[in-house]
Amino acid sequence: MKISLNLQALTEKKKESLITAIYIGTVFILLAIVYYANLPNNLWNNIVNFFSSFTLAEIPGAGVSLPAPADPHAFVSLYSAVFEFLLGLGILEIGILALRIYLQSPVARKAETVANIVFWLGASYLAIAYLVKMTIMTEWFMFWAAIILLGGISLLVRAFVILAKRHG
Repeated sequence: MKISLNLQALTEKKKESLITAIYIGTVFILLAIVYYANLPNNLWNNIVNFFSSFTLAEIPGAGVSLPAPADPHAFVSLYSAVFEFLLGLGILEIGILALRIYLQSPVARKAETVANIVFWLGASYLAIAYLVKMTIMTEWFMFWAAIILLGGISLLVRAFVILAKRHG
């Protein structure tokens, strides 16, 4: 008895449900791997201590105070775990893009996935560049400003992918 999987014959709704199930399942596996890999660093206590340490800190030169950890440099092992998770999400999105191309997903879905790749890989870079090597409070706020900028860039990438397909 030969079993044949013709995934391309699935309806669009079933294809998207399959991709969603693969994505969510992989995110849970990624969370478990990152947590397990960081058990020696007592990750759970770091998370609890991180959120317990929040205080209002003034953004340099802005005269505005926003929540920030009292000593952001104290949580380098937590930031490393965040980097690992973000990098894993970026790699997962690359796999999802390959699956979307294979299943001939709509252009809008492919564009969304490309934007997600830019965001998650960019966020992983920012985590390693600003958080893991953080020495002053200013870098905490620079990280969040860069994340907002990255969100805008990923939206532009999404739009350009859709425009390129329509005009290509």
